[in-house]
Amino acid sequence: MKMFRFDVIKKDDKTAARMGEIKTARGIVQTPVFMPVGTQGTVKSMLPEEIKNCGAQMLLSNTYHLYLRPGHETIKELGGLHRFMNWPYPILTDSGGFQVYSLGTLRKITPEGVMFRSHIDGSRHFLTPQKAIEIQEALGSDIMMCLDECTPYPSTPSQTEKSLNLTAKWALSCREAKTNNGQALFGIIQGGSYPDLRRQSLEKTVLLNFDGYALGGVSVGEPKEIMYTITDVMAPLLPENKPRYLMGVGTPEDIVFGVSCGIDMFDCVIPTRCARHGLLFTNSENVVIKNARWRE
Repeated sequence: MKMFRFDVIKKDDKTAARMGEIKTARGIVQTPVFMPVGTQGTVKSMLPEEIKNCGAQMLLSNTYHLYLRPGHETIKELGGLHRFMNWPYPILTDSGGFQVYSLGTLRKITPEGVMFRSHIDGSRHFLTPQKAIEIQEALGSDIMMCLDECTPYPSTPSQTEKSLNLTAKWALSCREAKTNNGQALFGIIQGGSYPDLRRQSLEKTVLLNFDGYALGGVSVGEPKEIMYTITDVMAPLLPENKPRYLMGVGTPEDIVFGVSCGIDMFDCVIPTRCARHGLLFTNSENVVIKNARWRE
């Protein structure tokens, strides 16, 4: 039974910002929403109760890391990811594509998937679109992501087009592999820093009628101006009636900009990572709380 729905509640009359609700089997998420990242099934240094008390509505967890350790089958046997994390609220799992991309020379991309070596023990693995869905269904997340190829920056137009076509091919395979109607599945738009190729990727992906759409391949080393341009150009083109997700973006100023463009969802390790190292975001300045000036 389908348990996923998105409704736009209100729109800003001066920008493209909007408020909405994502309805899942584990509760309603008010958008715009930022998802703290629990890479290996936990947000580092924080208890689930503390995360909830900070206002978090939904967490992101990482398919790649959970697949390698402790393993998706182990998590399934333990009652699923929500029970494993002691988090009874919505969870989004990424496909593992970005983490595999980050392995560099430890991975090889083929039309069928990605061959890679584990960063933990060097063991060989082959991640296909079908495998990515199998893992995420075993984890039991509320929102799954399609496997995509994260296009590096910089890339030539021909390299970028080849990459987006592979992402589109994998998106179809993910769609066909999905068996659990209780979990939503989002498609990912690639196309690098080229607006025309971004539109091409969007057209291919929207044809598959996913439950939501993400802008991927941003915040991967490109100048911030390019990321802003791509977000500004692409966000209004994404379906009005589906959640819009800007992947891997999470500084306060970037979130405000994304919201003004009509983005609904964000995730990033930056807020929790910075907090662990004593960097605090404020309206006036970023504060390094460990500095002597803040001793009193």
